Amino acid sequence: MKNASADNIYKLDGKVPLGKAIPVGLQHVLAMFVANITPMIILAGACGLDANLSARLVQNAMIIAGLGTLLQLCPIWKLGSKLPIVMGVSFTFLSCAISIGNSYGYETIIGCVIVGGLVEGILGLFAKYWIKIISPIVAATVVTAIGFSLLPVGANSFAGGVGSADFGSARNWIIGSVTLLSCLIFTITTKGYLKVISVLFGLIIGYVLSICLGAVNFSALENTKIIALPAFLPFKPNFNFAAIISMVVIYLVSATETIGDTSALAETGLNREVKEEEISGSLAVDGFISSIAGLFGCTPITSFSQNIGLVAMTKVVNRFTIGTGAIIMIIAGIFPPFAALLTTVPHAVLGGCTIMMFGMIVIAGLKMLGKCGYTTRNMNIAALSLSIGLGFTQATGMFDIFPEMIKSVFAQNCVAVVFIIAIILNLVLPKKDAE
Repeated sequence: MKNASADNIYKLDGKVPLGKAIPVGLQHVLAMFVANITPMIILAGACGLDANLSARLVQNAMIIAGLGTLLQLCPIWKLGSKLPIVMGVSFTFLSCAISIGNSYGYETIIGCVIVGGLVEGILGLFAKYWIKIISPIVAATVVTAIGFSLLPVGANSFAGGVGSADFGSARNWIIGSVTLLSCLIFTITTKGYLKVISVLFGLIIGYVLSICLGAVNFSALENTKIIALPAFLPFKPNFNFAAIISMVVIYLVSATETIGDTSALAETGLNREVKEEEISGSLAVDGFISSIAGLFGCTPITSFSQNIGLVAMTKVVNRFTIGTGAIIMIIAGIFPPFAALLTTVPHAVLGGCTIMMFGMIVIAGLKMLGKCGYTTRNMNIAALSLSIGLGFTQATGMFDIFPEMIKSVFAQNCVAVVFIIAIILNLVLPKKDAE
């Protein structure tokens, strides 16, 4: 490839040899693959969809996620951040979607996804009129909360995945520990490009060990078609006002996570503050690509915090390189056997790979807090927001007195609570400290 250089892997722009770019792109896909398809599988099961239709929706989700990632990397008009953001199906919408599906049917979920996406997309385009309320201390606090919220995700994967029959078994402990140690040793002992693919190396070691220990189930490869094109409008959208309102609220929560992800990516990957137009473009893609996802029967597509942690570890921000990961996602959607093979990676392996990545997001948030300055005002905003957001959402049943819509939005979403408290405190606390 002309003018391609491996040194460009740490630069936002520039070509990288395919032999160097593909492994790093694959690393990003593997970091989020199971989390990307799991929400669709859970929702399809909860709504009583048959296995064939569920598989088609998962396939559609992979393709839309890949297209959304490409749009973030290579903006069209004002759509896209031009940052190495990786998109995927969000867990944030799952409980609300299940509730709507059980009450009104899957067609109503699709109507809500389409309308809610348009609302977020429009808000993104006009972000310059309201984004100033997201001050640096608010962004730093939200990024820290995102990191802390992902730690249990990594731990649960390490133990085998929530609900698995062998959760916390000795086999999962061994697989997760060996994978984690492999990543760590490879990071410490290698330099340059090899250090960048330390997560992929650990994943391969963990996967081979899993096969030897009988922890890999290859049944997903049975009876899969070689090629399957995405299904457009598998459901006719139904629009219910009450359901749409509840979904729009979740979109606003998701938008706060996207703002945090975009801010963290600029801080950890580019060592600078995020730009207003980057947040605007990122939110616009989040919204409009989610509406497109609805047309293909999927739930909303949003930025993936897992990949922010990977950028924090590897410092790889090259758009061309991350773009190879987006192409891999699209290929996985068009060629079901490829996607099925990726799903055979055990949760314990993914947990071993991601647990350090999620910790890196916490560190990124703390670093951002440090740059804001440890004034009394900033410490009050960060301390109270994190205490309430992380503490209240861990207190099971604390939100039971509230209406179901409020409970579904806030009871298990610490990032949403942290964001709202931080915004309120930032608006009401005096600008000058009374020292």
